[in-house]
Amino acid sequence: MARVFAYCRASTAGQTTDNQVQEIAAAGFQVQPTRVVAETISGSIAASERPSFKKLMDKLEASDVLVVTKLDRLGRNAMDVRATVETLAAMGVRVHCLALGGVDLTSAAGKMTMGMLAAVAEFERDLLVERTQAGLERAKAEGKALGRPRALNDAQEAEALQRLAGGESVSAVARALDTSRATIMRVRDAQPA
Repeated sequence: MARVFAYCRASTAGQTTDNQVQEIAAAGFQVQPTRVVAETISGSIAASERPSFKKLMDKLEASDVLVVTKLDRLGRNAMDVRATVETLAAMGVRVHCLALGGVDLTSAAGKMTMGMLAAVAEFERDLLVERTQAGLERAKAEGKALGRPRALNDAQEAEALQRLAGGESVSAVARALDTSRATIMRVRDAQPA
């Protein structure tokens, strides 16, 4: 008989996973309290790196069922979700997502859904790259300086070099110019030998 597990995740300590547990029960999944795995961890952490999810992976066996309320509980992005589902499918674990109508993501329909989600995620990533590139090109065309602002202007850099040549320490020059030692060392090291 297949065992049913629930994986519930909240992003911050102020949040609770109680609603997720209730949603899973309301959908008709009978999950024993000892098989509810809940953790509070940022969604930016890959599922494979989450402590409670790692422990869950050790417990799961072929023919088990894992239920989540939403795909984002399983991973930080579509690629991470897909990798997690593929790993579970290879173990013989079925994965159900309530937000997708309770579909088993390891079934043929679930794989198709995962494929479409991966395609949409790739499309969104490509659009983001295109928008970023277009914005950078526009800024360059308008003559805007890109990147981090310089810590020291030309006159300050010249003063730093003069002080260093005069025998002052890097720390003393940094204090005098109200900047970091790293900035002074970068100015020093940028000079031809």
